[in-house]
Amino acid sequence: MLFWDVNNGISRRSWARIEGAIFAINRAMEAEPNLKVTMPNFVDESLF
Repeated sequence: MLFWDVNNGISRRSWARIEGAIFAINRAMEAEPNLKVTMPNFVDESLF
């Protein structure tokens, strides 16, 4: 359970677009095939 709890926290931080968390959750998904996280989308700032 601790594995999933930690990755849940990393996922929430990746959705806040924190670069280190995005890197960490991508590595966690590579290491654990059953872990699936929806990754954040980035928008070109010039579109705003």
